[in-house]
Amino acid sequence: MHQPTPSVDLRHHTIEAPAGRLHLVEQGTGPLVVLVHGFPESWYSWRRQLPALAAAGYRAVALDVRGYGRSSKPAATDAYRMLALVEDNVALVRALGEETAVIIGHDWGSNIAATSALLHSEVFRAVGLLSVPYAPPGGPRPTDVFAQMGGDQEFYVSYFQEPGRAEAEIEPDVRGWLAGFYAALSAETMPTQAESDPHFVNRTGGQLRDRFPGGRLPSWLTEGDLDVYAGEFERTGMTGALNRYRNMDRDWEDLAPYSGSPIKQPSLFIGGGLDASTTWMADAIDAYPATLPGLADSHILDGCGHWLQQERPDEVNRLLIDWLDSLRPTA
Repeated sequence: MHQPTPSVDLRHHTIEAPAGRLHLVEQGTGPLVVLVHGFPESWYSWRRQLPALAAAGYRAVALDVRGYGRSSKPAATDAYRMLALVEDNVALVRALGEETAVIIGHDWGSNIAATSALLHSEVFRAVGLLSVPYAPPGGPRPTDVFAQMGGDQEFYVSYFQEPGRAEAEIEPDVRGWLAGFYAALSAETMPTQAESDPHFVNRTGGQLRDRFPGGRLPSWLTEGDLDVYAGEFERTGMTGALNRYRNMDRDWEDLAPYSGSPIKQPSLFIGGGLDASTTWMADAIDAYPATLPGLADSHILDGCGHWLQQERPDEVNRLLIDWLDSLRPTA
């Protein structure tokens, strides 16, 4: 059983970056490891990893991605394109006085980490991906693909595209919406296969929350944890976070020169056996010999949902530390 996360030794500070300001939370000394969260989360998603990585001899740094938490929230939608987020990560490494780092991401953070490694191999010497597999840039336009999914149901990514639409659902009850969203993608509380898939919305006036499970929180999420997440989004609103989805076609255009490109640095993948982000992209995992030639290992955690590092912190910490230790130069 994992122990409560110690708040002592956590160092909060901000740095100047292309976003304007990035909020970082740091613990430990040693080789730099940058931790990038996904949607709808914050640096706090790595609360179980920071002390474990620090104890293992690493300088672990979790950031609030631009648009989240205490980091800057630019007004323009296109300020959240992938190229901008990558430059934030490069600026972070430089601001911390380092030349290189290992970067690890979960959910959208996995995509951000992968693209950071692809575009800046001189900075990001290795990449760890949680939940969302690496798929090289290219293929059809993303919004065209998502629009064709679901038949008479609308895929959640398409639902998130229109500015203000998802905000109108979420912001009147941020805490309740987050509780339902986290539960919907957690192994303990996710709907059964016989129930409605929470990744889709009824096209005739439906909302995502219509398909969220009611009742208890998953065991990894305490009322206090939920207070932290809800407090951040109640203060910032949801638009900065949702704007990541609204740049997928821009990313597709921006990254066209890298179509089909592999990531050659050392890499690691960890997915959840019950996580749609992993199972829907099984073909991407099968392609790893070509797309991630430096892959050390690919782990699927049986019976685990989407929130890997929070649902299974001890197991994820062990896998991360074993991999990070393998990257250290031998004497």
